[in-house]
Amino acid sequence: MIKVDLITGFLGAGKTTFLLRYARYLMAQGMKIGILVYDHGAVNVDMPLLKELRGDQCELEMLAGGCDPECHKRRFRTKLIAMGMSGYDRVIIEPSGVFDMDEFFDTLHESPIDRWYEAGSVIAIVDAKLHAPMTEEEEFFLASQAAGAGCVLLSRVQLATEEEIGAAIAHLNRAMEHIHGTPVPENRILCRDWAKLSDEDFRRLMDCSSYPTDYMKTIAGGRSEFQSLSFLELPLGRKELERRIRLLYTQPKYGRILRVKGFFPENGRWYQLNATIDETNVEEVPENRSAITVIGADLNENEISILLTGKTPEHRIL
Repeated sequence: MIKVDLITGFLGAGKTTFLLRYARYLMAQGMKIGILVYDHGAVNVDMPLLKELRGDQCELEMLAGGCDPECHKRRFRTKLIAMGMSGYDRVIIEPSGVFDMDEFFDTLHESPIDRWYEAGSVIAIVDAKLHAPMTEEEEFFLASQAAGAGCVLLSRVQLATEEEIGAAIAHLNRAMEHIHGTPVPENRILCRDWAKLSDEDFRRLMDCSSYPTDYMKTIAGGRSEFQSLSFLELPLGRKELERRIRLLYTQPKYGRILRVKGFFPENGRWYQLNATIDETNVEEVPENRSAITVIGADLNENEISILLTGKTPEHRIL
């Protein structure tokens, strides 16, 4: 049976960054792995970050978002069936930050998938500088993704104070109580600077399994309140792009912005951008695709498009 690991976590928690480290560890153990990445939007801007992993030991697959839930489940199932024939030792799934955990476990129990796969480790990434307040739906995804995790791995620990780390864990446990779940015990939380993760830490994560639990689904089925907008080939330099992105977070007319991420070129070099309400990080990367994705709720597409492109949606081309 092929073990399937799920790396989950709410928007901006750091799933892709951890996935890079985890995949390198598995390959160093001689494993052949398959990685399936899918995002909330129709344009996936995380996939290019993983290109360096592709080789004899690792293959990358992408599942496009932007469709209704039932369509998405069919695509997920079809991808797993195809990947089951590729001789992997392990498959790693990195879903959207607004992923419904039922989809993972339900799909693994469907025929013929249940003949090839079994659940491996479920790892939930939680930001040690978790920002509050959150809406009811945001709280649900935060809590439900951690509820079934064999390990809750805190991100950005090196940037957080002890008080912030304690507040993040307390926030998570309050969210768990809201969905009638149980608080996450200390022995299921790994609080470590990712640059200092040891082989023992990675073995723990590889073998942490999942945590059977019950919780109340506090959101209705169907489409989520979250939306995403993608913009290709923005004619903006780094300073101007960063300035406009900060405006997205500070002016209510654009909606509730949760995450802005993507890639852009400047002076012959390529950069990756990740922005949350707290900070904007930009770092140089190999040549990539020019695309910026805005994720949030109650997004005002018209105003966001005018800010980033100078054009209304009907006059720009994706």
